Parts: sequence; C-alpha cells; structure tokens
Amino acid sequence: HSAFYAVGAYTAAILMDKLDMPYYATLPIAAALSFVVGYLFGLPALKLEGHYLALATFALALSVPQILKYKWLEDLTGGVQGIVLNKPDVPFGLPLTEDQWLYYYCLIVMVLLYWAAANILNSRSGRAMMAIRDQYLAAGTMGIDTALYKTVTFGISAAYTGIAGALSASAIAFVAPDSFNFFLSIKFLIGLVVGGVGSLAGSVVGGIFYVLVDNSAQALSTFVKNDLGLPFDLSAYTVFGILLIVLMYLMPMGIVGGVAYVVRSLRPARAREAAKTQAALKQGASG
Repeated sequence: HSAFYAVGAYTAAILMDKLDMPYYATLPIAAALSFVVGYLFGLPALKLEGHYLALATFALALSVPQILKYKWLEDLTGGVQGIVLNKPDVPFGLPLTEDQWLYYYCLIVMVLLYWAAANILNSRSGRAMMAIRDQYLAAGTMGIDTALYKTVTFGISAAYTGIAGALSASAIAFVAPDSFNFFLSIKFLIGLVVGGVGSLAGSVVGGIFYVLVDNSAQALSTFVKNDLGLPFDLSAYTVFGILLIVLMYLMPMGIVGGVAYVVRSLRPARAREAAKTQAALKQGASG
C-alpha cells in the first residue's frame, strides 16, 4: 500500500504546491485518484491469488518511487529532491500550534473514516465483501459478483491509503520518492498483522503500534548501547521484528484478536460462577 500512499501524498503536495489549493480540499481529490489507481490495479489482480497477488502488490510498491523520479515528471514531482511545503496555518484563531492543529485535524479525519468504514461493513456491500473473504466459492454460487466487489475493495482500500498519504503530506510538509519505499509497505503489513487482520479496531491498534515503535526505536537503541553498554544498535526494523515474533507467539490473531479471545474465554467462567451463586442463594432461601 505504500504505492497508494505515495499517490495520495503526491496528489496533495502537487495541488498545494502548484495550484495553491487548501490542504483540506486535497483530501477528496487524493481519495478519488487513489481509488482509480487501486481499481485499475485490481482488474488484472483478479487473476492472481495468494502469494502471487502479494508479489504483484510489492512490485507496485517498488515501481512507484522509481516512476516519481523520472525526469519527464520532475516539473510536477520535484524529482529526487521531492516537494517542500509550508505547514497550514491554524484556523479560526484557535490557541494551538501548527503541529497540535494538524494532530486534531488528522484525528477528526480518522474518526470520520472509521465511521464510514463501519457503515460500509454493515451494509449489503460490506456483507458481500466479507462473504467473498471468508468463502469465495460459496459467495460466487450465491450470485455475488465477486469480480466487481474485489476490484471495488481494492479501490476503497487504495482511497483510504491515499487519504492517509495526503494527511502525511500536510503534516510533514515534505514528500520525496524515497519516503515511499518497499519498507513502508512492510511496516504497514506489520501494523496490520499486529493489530489484527479483518478488524476495524485492529487497524487502529496496528497504526498506534507502528507510530509508537517507529518513534521510540531510536531512544531504545540509545538506551541499549549507552545505558546497558551492549556493543550493538537496535534499528526500528529490529524492534519491529522482535515485537512481531513475540506478539505472534502470544497472540496469533493480533492484539485485538487476542483480547477478544481472552474475553470469550472468561465469559463461560463468569456464567458458571453466576450459576453457582444463584444455586447457593436458592439453597439458602429454601433452607
């Protein structure tokens, strides 16, 4: 998804840099363009399954940064140097810094997107998508247009990722091809797996995990080398790998899946305790 992230980020950056468009107005355009790219990519991807589909998406992630570096696109993309932007001003005279406002702005957009995704899942189209995910052959025999829904799902997923890219362009105020490399897709995948695949809450938890680990990896590396005196550094990828191994061993279904499993396992115990309590009360009353 780093390719769709780059599409959204560069769409927003070009619109703000070349057309002086307000940052908030770039979101729907970035979403629409990313949807089109995702939908078009989904058409040939329909013929691929499993590992072959994963390889195709990773190939897209590798090719997009190189395309952005082409000389015939330099006037738009800035080439290797990228595009430097100005951070947006705080609106309405709010007593916030630019970074604080961008935080709340991104948070508001995230809540709206979460609400939209929840409504999609609860709709007829959402149930069709989940049926295709869980029982592909059965969904086809039930009359669901699997090809259409798969391509639309690609498009919606790309649109969400494109919006995230547009938000990052506003927040960081800089975009460059090397910022959207293959390792960004790996980080997205790690966040998804750690949070919990197939869960809206898992995507939020995975995002929080990604940001916290990415931001604290440098501090942890300094602590390991200087305070503990160990003769090596811990990069962000090392920390990601260690935590991923530990979490996958303890919670194979991700953090959200693990928490849900614990809650389900506790319910029968609570029901048994409640039954024992009621039986004891009845016995005491009859005695």
